[in-house]
Amino acid sequence: MTDFQWRSIELADIESWLTLLEAIEAVDQEHEHYSVDQLREWLTDPDIDRERGTVGVWDGDRMVGYARLRCRSAATDEHLMFAQGAVHPEYRGRGLGGALLRWQEEHAPALHRARYPELPLKLYGASKQGQEDSTALYKAYGFEVGRWFFDMVCDLTTAQLPGDQLPEGVASVPFAAERRADGLAVRNDSFRDHWGSTPATEASWEHSTSGSASRPELSRIAYDDATGEALAIVLAEEYEQGPGAPGRELYIALVGTRRAARKRGIASALLTEVLRAGQAEGYALSSLGVDADSPTGALGLYQRLGYTPRETWLSQLKPVAF
Repeated sequence: MTDFQWRSIELADIESWLTLLEAIEAVDQEHEHYSVDQLREWLTDPDIDRERGTVGVWDGDRMVGYARLRCRSAATDEHLMFAQGAVHPEYRGRGLGGALLRWQEEHAPALHRARYPELPLKLYGASKQGQEDSTALYKAYGFEVGRWFFDMVCDLTTAQLPGDQLPEGVASVPFAAERRADGLAVRNDSFRDHWGSTPATEASWEHSTSGSASRPELSRIAYDDATGEALAIVLAEEYEQGPGAPGRELYIALVGTRRAARKRGIASALLTEVLRAGQAEGYALSSLGVDADSPTGALGLYQRLGYTPRETWLSQLKPVAF
């Protein structure tokens, strides 16, 4: 590792970071295509400590690996800290991947103590099923698989969407900044029973709903006509599909329904409305992620609307002493 320079990722490094991520995507085919704006938002996330929670590995003026740690905006029984990183394909097999995992384990405790010193700490990474090298590396460093998630896609150019309608007494409107507080209330109530989910704060919610990829005009929030209470929300974002698959991808970043309003068909009708709007705007594909064991039956809903699994991701978990 003495042949490389290790330092935190600066805003001035974003172009180099983007070049690294594009080289990784060309080989790993994870359907992840970022922009300069999105990487800048990663570094300015209120739950990221850029100085202590990011690192770039450099070979001269070339970034050849990176890692980042992201704290949760809230935690209850334990702190699941997101741990993400990767190595340039040309530099794999030299021990950089293991070194980045060690870096995360060494730097996570200080970030954790600053926020949740009374709670246990666990690192939370992910590997794609079929990427045996990545999965084996996690296992070698003491991580264990805790959950399975599906990355699902729907071809909007051919999809025949059902005629789902919102129930009587419920109406939807486009999501907008003035409805952000309503959306936060729905999000936090609807995800209380989801594995690994913790409440979003006002700061983290504003950051996640105002990014460059956000498409509030295509997103929807549903209200009870009688009480004015927000009942459900669907948030949409836009990404490019990348080389070889031209066209825009409508990513469904969040689907949530208050627990008291479930089983009324609100989420399916709201998501159908968003997908129809996406079709009208010329999006080629829609994608989303779902817990394979979601307690809400979300997987069945998405399959009924035409989504099919594209990839399976394994959550990689490791307790860390601090």
